[in-house]
Amino acid sequence: MNILMMTNTYLPHTGGVARSVAWFSEAYENEGHRVLVIAPTFAEGEAEDSPVEVFRVPAIQHFNGSDFSVRLPIPGLLTSRLDSFRPDLVHSHHPFLLGDTAVRVAALRDLPLVFTHHTMYEQYTHYVPGDSTAMQRFVMRLATEYANVCDHVIAPSESIARLIHERGVETPISPIPTGIDAAKFAVGDGLAARRRYNIPPSAFVIGHVGRLAEEKNLGFLAEASVKFMDEHPDSHFLLVGMGPYAETFKSIFGREGMLDRLHHPEGYLSGQTLADAYHAMDLFGFASKSETQGMVLA
Repeated sequence: MNILMMTNTYLPHTGGVARSVAWFSEAYENEGHRVLVIAPTFAEGEAEDSPVEVFRVPAIQHFNGSDFSVRLPIPGLLTSRLDSFRPDLVHSHHPFLLGDTAVRVAALRDLPLVFTHHTMYEQYTHYVPGDSTAMQRFVMRLATEYANVCDHVIAPSESIARLIHERGVETPISPIPTGIDAAKFAVGDGLAARRRYNIPPSAFVIGHVGRLAEEKNLGFLAEASVKFMDEHPDSHFLLVGMGPYAETFKSIFGREGMLDRLHHPEGYLSGQTLADAYHAMDLFGFASKSETQGMVLA
């Protein structure tokens, strides 16, 4: 089967949707299917990092201060590439932007359309001018109506499947979590990570891994952590990840005079280095209200 994956975010972006699309695409190809990912261009100078073929469409980088790209509508851009790929199925990963394109592609080519409801989209309206409660309700309705024009909906968890059904999704829903290669994280050298990031070997380490953005409720996590750390002077915080909220997170620790106990490695960690960081933590802090599966917790 030729599977067309259409997503507004993809590698080398490190968010959960990008990772999920990459892992599922690789798994499909391992089962003998062909996959083509349609995704926005990424920042200039970043290397392509995909296990499958990708067709990039022009996009605005870092839309409204976020770390997302927003595609530019260029009529006819995909036609020749889709003609040569000859998709049998369209799999959309967002209900807007390239998600709209996915609906048109499926309709024009008479193809089945599958949609994965990755995110609680109403938690992301702060990136849009005019954010309000009314905007959040509109986004929830948009996602529901989008799901109802698809042939099948995938939810990353049973709880999200129930929630979107309660919101009015009538299309058949299948809960299918994104798989994690647990073996990659089963072994790690926490002491090596502590040495690497100048954390005392006997310290109690609170940690967090993820994309550092407002919708992850990181302000709450930082405030709760500094209160705990004020009462436990042997405690430290290991913050792993990048994103627009990093400086705000640091400023909360700075306000309390705890910057020397906040450890934030530069860049994105992966592979054994990421596994070591996990093993350096005594407690994992997680406060996001927008997750549908929270892969960093798996």
